[in-house]
Formats: sequence, C-alpha cells, structure tokens
Amino acid sequence: MQRRDFLINTTIAASAAVVGIDRSVLATQPIKPLIKKSLKYGMVDEKISVLDKFKLLKDLGFDGVELDSPNELDPKEILAARDKTGLELPGVVNSAHWKYPLSDADPKVREVCFKAMEKSLNDCKLYGGTTVLLVPGVVNQNTSYEDAYKRAQAEIKKLLPIAEKTGIKIALENVWNNFLISPVEAARFVDEINHPLLGWYFDVGNILRYGWPEHWIETLGKRIMKVDIKEYSRKKQQDEGLWKGFNVELMEGDCNWPVVNKAFTKIGYSGWGSAEVPGGDRKRLQVISEKMDAVFNAV
Repeated sequence: MQRRDFLINTTIAASAAVVGIDRSVLATQPIKPLIKKSLKYGMVDEKISVLDKFKLLKDLGFDGVELDSPNELDPKEILAARDKTGLELPGVVNSAHWKYPLSDADPKVREVCFKAMEKSLNDCKLYGGTTVLLVPGVVNQNTSYEDAYKRAQAEIKKLLPIAEKTGIKIALENVWNNFLISPVEAARFVDEINHPLLGWYFDVGNILRYGWPEHWIETLGKRIMKVDIKEYSRKKQQDEGLWKGFNVELMEGDCNWPVVNKAFTKIGYSGWGSAEVPGGDRKRLQVISEKMDAVFNAV
C-alpha cells in the first residue's frame, strides 16, 4: 500500500470510529478514480477577464483549467488569477502539434513543434502544472506510418532533456491522427523510449470510434498520466456522419462510464478528469460541470 493510500484509509477509519460507522460498510464503498475536475480554457465563452473566468470556473465546481501553450495570455495575469481563486493549472495543451507535427518530413516543420513544446514545458512549470499534452504525430498521404513512428520517437527523445530540466511530463494524447491506433502499439511506443516522464493523456471519447476505452485502459495501465472526458455516439456516427458522433452530452453516448471507472480503479489511476467538449457561457459550463459529476460518480 502506498503512503498516500495508507493515510487516506487511516483517516477514514478514524473518522468512522468517532461517528460510530461500521468499518465494513466503508470498506465496501467504491474508490473513485476521477477525483479532480478540469476543462480546457478555450471552452469558456464569456467576454470577461482571465480573473473573472477563473472565478466563474471555481464557482461552478471546477478544480482546475488547462491552457493552450504557447499562448498570448499575460503570464502574470494567469498566475494572479490562479493565486486569487485557488483554481489549479494541472497542465497545458501544446498548441502547435496539429499544424506542425513532429512526424512531418520537413525538419523545419518539426522544429516549429519542438520549439513550441520547449515553451509548453516551461509554461507548465511556471503555472505549477505537471503535464504537457502532445499529439505525437500524424499519418497522412505524405507521411507513412513507419516514417511517422521513427520521426515522432526521435523528436520526443530530443525533448526529454527539457522535460527532465523542468520536471514536467510529456503526455501523449490518443486522437484521430491515423497513428498508434491500437492500445498494444500505443504502450509499445512509450515503452521503447522508456522514460518516467513520458506517458499517455488518455482521451476516453476518442476511442469509441474503433474500440472500447476499458480495453485501452487495461493495456496502458500506469502509462496513463491524465484523462480527457469526452462522449461519443456510434448511432450518430452511422446516421449523421463520423464527426457528428461527438454531438452528444456526457452520459448520453456509448461510453460505459461505470465500466470505464472500474478499469481506471483496477490500474490504480487516481487524479484529474478534464472535459474536452463544446463549451459556452456560464449556463453551458454549469451543465458540463454537472455532467462531469455524473461521470465521476458512475459505478
């Protein structure tokens, strides 16, 4: 048992003794793997200051928010908003990885993403976060699967000394990039690099197009550093088109959240769940917060 788990269990047991609760009842209560609620900063569609956006999210029950990086925001304003509200900045999302993928044949294109990742790692450290979300590469007509694999690994290896210097983890996201589309391969990709600061930022909804999230979770295991919360409807995909599958509210698509949470618990995941869904104004963000609570509590 890890020290953190020991302390939590000891505290629970002590509390139970004080109020006279049967410990056997507590022992049967499920442990929730998703314990901190976040979302992406770009989902906040309100014409207000950074500070007021942070206050809004805190009022709605969010524990944190993730920014894109590089970005044009004033770092002093971001840090002041964080400190005044207590809203955490658990990580950042690299903002260059789609337009300038690490798998591109042109070294100048890869260099743009590399420099952006260097900035992201340093921004994340400044914000007090722990991860930079990175799409590892893109396979298309001009970039073969094998070339993407080799180039992406080579560029990530070059980034690791910067990750070590900052202490920030590089978390690869599973996306619709025609690349690393099986959990076995995704696990092997990071295992071949074999570095404690490299793992996966697992997006639950993105898997439903061609698989089941719980299968990926079981295979990736401890390689999962953080989790994106998203929904997908296979019926909408079939009836309305591929991308229309995302046009469904959390808990109303094909993700079996109780099974997903059970899989997360099985691998020992305990941490952030970050919404990556269509955002909006305060009313819309309130709905997202409530839907995330339902996801977190699904057993």
